[in-house]
Amino acid sequence: MDLCSNRILSFGRRDALRTLSCGFGMLAFAGIAQQAAARTLLRRGDDEDANPLAPKSTHKPARAKTVIFLCMSGGPSHVDTFDYKPELIRDNGKGLGGQRAGAQLLASPFKFRQSGKSGLWISELMPEIAKHADSMCLLRGMNTAVPAHAQASILMHTGSFQFVRPSFGAWTLYGLGTENQNLPGFITLNPPAGNGGAQNYGSGFLPAVYQGTRVGIERSARRDGGDGGLPNLKNPSLTTAAQREQLDLVQRLNKERLKRDRSDDQIEGVIESYELAFRMQAEMPELMDIADEKPKTLEMYGIGQQNDGFARQCLMARRFAEKGVRFIEVNHGGWDTHRNLKSDLERQAAQIDRPIAALLADLRQRKMLDDTLVVWGGEFGRTPYAQNADGRDHNHKGFTMWAAGGGVKGGFSYGSTDEHGIEAVDGKMDIHDWHATLLALMGVDHERLTYRWAGRDFRLTDVKGNVHSGIFA
Repeated sequence: MDLCSNRILSFGRRDALRTLSCGFGMLAFAGIAQQAAARTLLRRGDDEDANPLAPKSTHKPARAKTVIFLCMSGGPSHVDTFDYKPELIRDNGKGLGGQRAGAQLLASPFKFRQSGKSGLWISELMPEIAKHADSMCLLRGMNTAVPAHAQASILMHTGSFQFVRPSFGAWTLYGLGTENQNLPGFITLNPPAGNGGAQNYGSGFLPAVYQGTRVGIERSARRDGGDGGLPNLKNPSLTTAAQREQLDLVQRLNKERLKRDRSDDQIEGVIESYELAFRMQAEMPELMDIADEKPKTLEMYGIGQQNDGFARQCLMARRFAEKGVRFIEVNHGGWDTHRNLKSDLERQAAQIDRPIAALLADLRQRKMLDDTLVVWGGEFGRTPYAQNADGRDHNHKGFTMWAAGGGVKGGFSYGSTDEHGIEAVDGKMDIHDWHATLLALMGVDHERLTYRWAGRDFRLTDVKGNVHSGIFA
């Protein structure tokens, strides 16, 4: 304390290491930090000056090079969409015993039909998606650890609901880099503010350069002279040459600071983010402008119709994937159907069915589906018994997600829930398994994708995760 001014002086741990015992503590700390950084670089196969976003070699041959995650926030009802349960129809209205005493089974108000040559059972809610049944791999044995939205969503995105951890997209970018240095390698379109918010696309303890870039896609995101959902992308005051000169000065100062303090891993993220923002000015506005798309393509997605925001997201996902973006998340909320099940699901499905089917068709005709992994699902499913007479409660013990392209078996059902859809009983895949399996499709060994932080090696799957190679084509 300063006795003259009664002010509390800021004195952090690094200050103590620098000043106490002639600074020997800081020398030891610097040595440890540099060794840890070197080990991290060696594990990644990089050298000190390598671009952290440069494409990296995979551990094994990759089936997929790009991921498009169609995230349905709120918990879509599996027994009304992709998990056909004839026994639920038979037992409609029957009560359950045990811990669910008083609950009554509720049959789906929607009919299921066999689709494609494979005969996958898919709800009438998704007639357009059902046309792609032979490309889809239904993961019907999914389960997760918690039935609460925020925690389950964070777990699905980061592998942990208890601690702040890097997101799946950030781990993917860290492990594989990106193929287009003028665009972010990880983009999330219209992410929700709730259910985990920015934590779902954050970089956690990974360098900041690996975090997701939030992009807003609205109905106005068309040729209108705007920045396509990215504010302040263009500098109204300086020319490109003047910006480059200004940025070069700032970067020289940043790099000088980095040389002086190699333990500050945030500086590298700042340097890369400045450079990326500058390069984005040239490519991003043109990429966000869909005026060059054929009218037939826009019609296929349903763009130009009422409530076409999700359709625009799906089209932009294809455009980003085409330009080499590594991980793209497309978000759609409102699946929390505690009541008004029939009307709410009809509305939700109507918004996503045509755009997702168009995305799959578009990727296929451009010969991109083989190495683009499209994944659909939410943080958990819904109960097969009723809530509020015409709704369903959260169900984390069994639900369905699906994947298409990217090396998975098409027209294939993997795993199952019990006869009523209450919990997974076969081919059980938890979130750690799901992460491990998707990484394997991208050629990444989840046990070898590590980052040293706080004294130990961390990975997306923690100390768990089994690869379900049974879904591989």
